[in-house]
Amino acid sequence: MVEGVGRLNRFQRVRDNLKKAYDTGRESVRIARVDDPSPEVEEEHFAPPPPEAAIVHHSTNSLDDADVPQPLRIAAAWSWRLIVVGVIGWALLRVIGLVSVVIIPLAIALLLSALLGPAVGWLLRLHVPRSFATFLVLIGGLAAVVGTLTLVVNQFIDGVPQLTENASAGVRQIQEWARTGPLHLSDDQVDQAIDSAQDWVNSNTSQLTSTGIATAATLAEVLTGLVLVLFATFFFLRDGRQIWRFIVRLFPVNARWSLADAGDASWATLGSYVRATVLVAFIDAVGIGLALLILDVPFPFPLAALVFLGAFIPIVGASISGAVAVLVALVDQGWVVALITLGAVILVQQLEGHVLQPLIMGRAVAIHPLAVIIGIACGVVVAGIIGALVAVPIIAVFNTGIRRLSRRRPEIPPDAVVVTAGGKG
Repeated sequence: MVEGVGRLNRFQRVRDNLKKAYDTGRESVRIARVDDPSPEVEEEHFAPPPPEAAIVHHSTNSLDDADVPQPLRIAAAWSWRLIVVGVIGWALLRVIGLVSVVIIPLAIALLLSALLGPAVGWLLRLHVPRSFATFLVLIGGLAAVVGTLTLVVNQFIDGVPQLTENASAGVRQIQEWARTGPLHLSDDQVDQAIDSAQDWVNSNTSQLTSTGIATAATLAEVLTGLVLVLFATFFFLRDGRQIWRFIVRLFPVNARWSLADAGDASWATLGSYVRATVLVAFIDAVGIGLALLILDVPFPFPLAALVFLGAFIPIVGASISGAVAVLVALVDQGWVVALITLGAVILVQQLEGHVLQPLIMGRAVAIHPLAVIIGIACGVVVAGIIGALVAVPIIAVFNTGIRRLSRRRPEIPPDAVVVTAGGKG
């Protein structure tokens, strides 16, 4: 007890001593302020800034993403998506290149099926069995193609001697013009030019021969492709709907309706495009063929057939086939008839571009000319003439399909009454 009281007294004395020292320090400070007449400067206190709320965009998954500017995030998102799409497109082109022997006949078969489909439908409405109706339409189309080719080849064979003679006369006229015209070339210079041309032909004979051998080697592939076109066209015409429904069932249930709707719209666009192109090509061939017939240009029917085939390649094909017709007119009839033929070709092409295309094609398959040119160029690079032939139909189909897939379906109001097949809500 006495020991506890002693400890308390010692603690009390320590506390008193500390208090006395504190009071003495405060007194000395007060005396120093009184002795110093300088104005009192208040100490500036810097309060810490209030904590800012973390700004996180709804597209970010962490606070680190919020530190990246939003334009940079958007650019990066677009960049990697475009890279993925580009890689997939490159892989598809590689695959198509590897199996082009199969892909090209299938593409031609789809175009033929879109063209001949209405004829099969007409026979089906007459209660003709589907297989027999498809067989009749396919045989009829094949007979029309073979008959046209036979007529073209026969006329070409009959007119080749006369055309060769006219071409020789034209070459002699060019030689005479080179001597007596504004060039005033001497006989030695003309002969030297002819010898140079002959030397070029002789030096490239091996290359031309190898090209001919390669062409003969691909004859088997061409025949195989034709057989595949016939079989694929037959089954596309007969079972095309079932084949498409089977493909749609491979996708998730929620995507089947949209995919089926987009496929039907794309097929309708392809059919409209092919039929409209055939009609426009026929009108072009008839117009230019009549002009050639009136002007007595040789090979009017083969040249008209060439114009018909060239019209399937928009913009470019009609120009090339028309140039061939003008060249034949120049060789056989001279400059005057060639200029008249050129005027007829330009007139027909203007009629096609400003009247027939907008009127027959319609808004359903309207494609910008720039897209057409780019598509044709890419098609030529990838698959040559066949690529140029199928490029624009592919663009039209994808245009319609993507537009249909991106279309929003109307939402059903929550208070709407849904009628089921049984008639009850």
